[in-house]
Amino acid sequence: MIEKIVVRQSKLEGKVVLSGAKNSALRLLAASLLTDEDIYIDNFPSGITDAQLHIRMLEKLGKKCVTYNSSVVITCDNPLKEVLIWQDRSIRNTLLIFGALLARLGKAKVPLPGGCAIGERKYDIHQMLLEKLGAKVWEADGYLFGDAPNGLDGTDVVLPIRSTGATENGIITGCLSRGTTVVWNPHIRPEILDLIDYLRSMGAMIEVRGNESIRIQGVGKLKGTKHSVIPDNMEALTYFIATVITNGDVEIENFPFSHLEVPLIHLRESGAKFYKGGNSLIIRGGECYPVEISTGPYPGINSDMQPLFAVYAACARGQSKIVDLRFQDRFGYAQELSKMGADVRVVNNLLVINGGKELQGAHVNALDLRCGASLVLAGLVAKGYTLISGFEQVRRGYEDIEHKLSAIKGNIDTSSQTLP
Repeated sequence: MIEKIVVRQSKLEGKVVLSGAKNSALRLLAASLLTDEDIYIDNFPSGITDAQLHIRMLEKLGKKCVTYNSSVVITCDNPLKEVLIWQDRSIRNTLLIFGALLARLGKAKVPLPGGCAIGERKYDIHQMLLEKLGAKVWEADGYLFGDAPNGLDGTDVVLPIRSTGATENGIITGCLSRGTTVVWNPHIRPEILDLIDYLRSMGAMIEVRGNESIRIQGVGKLKGTKHSVIPDNMEALTYFIATVITNGDVEIENFPFSHLEVPLIHLRESGAKFYKGGNSLIIRGGECYPVEISTGPYPGINSDMQPLFAVYAACARGQSKIVDLRFQDRFGYAQELSKMGADVRVVNNLLVINGGKELQGAHVNALDLRCGASLVLAGLVAKGYTLISGFEQVRRGYEDIEHKLSAIKGNIDTSSQTLP
């Protein structure tokens, strides 16, 4: 069902508490397949639709998942299944489910990965990694099949690019592979370190050597654990930019300072005013100045962040430029922003924003998760009302965003009675 919301001009004020990171929580769920023992995950973003969908996938495979408030308990009373028959929307994380099943059972069948349509996101690096470990991988009838009848054998795997997903799959599969797996050229970022901490607490033997390599010594069995998900840095950045562009005054609790050092430097130098207060960040408006950024591996500005920076740039007087070095076709949201009066154009792989134009409310479409978030931000500063179709995309990665924004005086409404 296509969901719609209305966003109106607002000035954000108050306090918001961050949820657990979507990009970490989904990985932890996939890695729970490596054991039959009980898993307890706290600070879990149970309101995110991708998390709910992933839980249903685990239940299809034989797990029992009970969520309450911001926690989930995962148990397994029945034998784990190797086949995930699935008719619902797929997600990118099925690749990690695939790896976990291959490592644990030696066989796997999962739906082809889904997720946001943001350019080339094939699974060839995952296939290369799994075949290096001794598995046979093929595709048929909308499913991905894997077979490793003798189990997986650790080896050296050199990633051609710093792929987050392939790094995670190397870590997950390496835990139950025979011998030692070394992932060279990994992408080290907070969500991956959170996954490693979680797996170590389950008995995995993992050594991180920075961006050079990750060394995983296979073990025969992993145990249950209790783990708390790190705060969501994308949610943090979204509320941060929303506060600055609306000249608001907001305190963001549980702020992940160490995960956002580079974006914060760019934002401070681009006019944002903020202060550190214990474990929270206090934003006191500021002026938006033009930005020139390129996306890159952590600790840089990742690809998910650039649509948010584009709205920031649209609110700044002057010209800004954004280059996405990872997903070169990830500028689909620019056309939606242009419907609101933003002066944006794509030149080869460069997004040029001539900021300072007054944005006007319009009927726009959330083409993907971060596109939807950028449109919500634009709607908070646009004159009139902004009707966003496809708001279900935003719910894939933001927990209770309409309630959190309303609590800090954001004018956002999903009521069907009030939709234009």
